[in-house]
Amino acid sequence: MRLLGKQEIEDIAVGAALLGTGGGGDPYIGKLMALQAIEEFGPIQLLSVDEIPDDAFFVSSGMMGAPTVLFEKAPSGTEAKLAFEALEKYMEKKIFATFPIEAGGVNSLLPLALAAQLGLPVVDVDGMGRAFPELQMVTFYLDGISATPMVLADEKGNVTLFNTIDSLWAERIGRSVVIQKGGSTMFAIYPMTGRNLKESGIHNILTLEEEIGRSIRLAKENNVDPIQEVLKLTKGFELFRGKIVDVNRKTETGFARGTAKMEGLADYYGETLELRFQNEHLLARTEERLLCVTPDLIAVLDAETGQPITTEGMRYGSRTVVIGIPCHSKWRTAKGIETCGPGYFGYDVDYIPVEELAKKGVVSK
Repeated sequence: MRLLGKQEIEDIAVGAALLGTGGGGDPYIGKLMALQAIEEFGPIQLLSVDEIPDDAFFVSSGMMGAPTVLFEKAPSGTEAKLAFEALEKYMEKKIFATFPIEAGGVNSLLPLALAAQLGLPVVDVDGMGRAFPELQMVTFYLDGISATPMVLADEKGNVTLFNTIDSLWAERIGRSVVIQKGGSTMFAIYPMTGRNLKESGIHNILTLEEEIGRSIRLAKENNVDPIQEVLKLTKGFELFRGKIVDVNRKTETGFARGTAKMEGLADYYGETLELRFQNEHLLARTEERLLCVTPDLIAVLDAETGQPITTEGMRYGSRTVVIGIPCHSKWRTAKGIETCGPGYFGYDVDYIPVEELAKKGVVSK
């Protein structure tokens, strides 16, 4: 057990933006909420999975919706509390601790703000090791753990409880409700025991986010290349360096969907990179080469500072470096690829691990 203070939150926010692969919501909003909660209620207790009781009750918290909506409809701070109280009442169980559903943007920070507000610990675990756009795209789903009972709560006080036949239906019905509630809501989801969380979750994810953020911060202080520090820490690969020349982005069906194009610089001069995203970056390719594809992680970093850039933060003219990071081994199983591989999103490419694509001579379809 250790306590998270303001510097830890600052570092986690940077790491969350990177592992969020462009999505997961703007971490700046979640960071402000977590910092305010610490200011008001004190430091947050972070537990490793080895410290949690097997039979205790755990629930994930976070936001469901399009990240672009957060610019106009930030959480009020009451929605998550309403969702948790409703789920506790329905299940007649006391929640021992919360945890982030994904390692991404705002959804890594919102559970911290809620935990401080309710006086709960946070578990150093998540269900993705990155961010994905849909509720069933978690390791818990791969292991047969249900997303429901699930509660969605909005800033108006509307609280909706779901019991669905599976997590795919939770996504479909929940997404429709989110649209009616203005494009984003807070949730309490994937209730489970400590034993479930230990066996199915991806461990030490908040610690990794903190280490990524710290490495970028210290690189700047020590005048070393922050991108190289990130690549060493994540075992990632540089995929492309270039200038953003076009961003086509729209919010539809509850997601931020679009493409971005970059013109190559330095060693990549003469090439054009295309990124495709649905909240998160899912595919990176040039005219001739497939560079990285879901479920491996694609992140866009500022070429000078190494700071991650979200999909809604991409702007014409920005100089960037695109990196690829191997996903957790659970996503490289047959069910993992079926759940969130390129075929699920309609991309006509086969999944090839990023470390193989990083070798010379691999050509996309």
